[in-house]
Amino acid sequence: MADQRGRVLLADPRGYCAGVDRAVVAVERALEMHGAPVYVRKQIVHNKHVVATLERRGAVFVDETDEVPEGSVVVFSAHGVSPAVHEEAAARQLRTIDATCPLVTKVHQEAKRFARDDYDILLIGHRGHEEVEGTSGEAPSHIQLVDGPEDVANVQVRDPERVVWLSQTTLSVDETLATVDQLKTRFPGLQSPPSDDICYATQNRQQAVKQMAPDCDLVVVVGSTNSSNSVRLVEVALEAGARAAHLVDYASEIDPAWLEGVSTVGVTSGASVPEVLVGEVLDWLAERGYPDVSSVKAAEERLVFALPRELRPERGESARPAR
Repeated sequence: MADQRGRVLLADPRGYCAGVDRAVVAVERALEMHGAPVYVRKQIVHNKHVVATLERRGAVFVDETDEVPEGSVVVFSAHGVSPAVHEEAAARQLRTIDATCPLVTKVHQEAKRFARDDYDILLIGHRGHEEVEGTSGEAPSHIQLVDGPEDVANVQVRDPERVVWLSQTTLSVDETLATVDQLKTRFPGLQSPPSDDICYATQNRQQAVKQMAPDCDLVVVVGSTNSSNSVRLVEVALEAGARAAHLVDYASEIDPAWLEGVSTVGVTSGASVPEVLVGEVLDWLAERGYPDVSSVKAAEERLVFALPRELRPERGESARPAR
């Protein structure tokens, strides 16, 4: 063990959220019920380790529904899909299991409702992200994407008094509010969603990082580069005062040079990251002189979502939001 060089602050909450846990268990349960292979459209959650682990158990990840053999079992990822994808699956007689996070489904329902009322819907999110594509597909003629504050100038609406904003669930809270402020400057009649679209887990993980970052010389965020909420945690750490912040999938990706002159290391993980990967980072740091770990708690999380109805016992039809 190396001489003690400093301490670790560990963000709480971190890692798996209720929607991710539900989606991963959905694939595991589908494999138990149906046997391999079970097909999954897109990555079930945006994490390399989770995807590789499920692949070893017999999950086959595909980009599009037409890659799934007719009549097979397919799981839709936590990020949600458009109605067109449901229609394609039905046409191919696929047995579908919808693991869309209920908080994403909530945004889909909002989009459908505002489209029915003929609003222009400004969807704040990252172009090309699967969640944005799924939500946009609910009402493509009513929804336009706003990819950050710099996109606001491009927005065109039919009636500035009938316009509403919705958002991807995994954005930076502060950046989203900055975008909304700019939109309201252009469209003072802009309406807000009936409840906050950025999910509880995204907000809580960002808040924990904001609390610890001012005390950190370095923040290590465990997560994959295609994980929106993980990338946001790096940004939030730097904005909140951390001297440096880096995203890694595994402890082996940490560069020892990052520790030069560092007395306090903050550690957190994105909402699709299993705790075993955080444990490996803590072990790596302990071996290099950072054995003492203190928790920085921002919120208590107790939310659990019921499994998709296709995976529940016949009588367990409770607690699933209607799609």
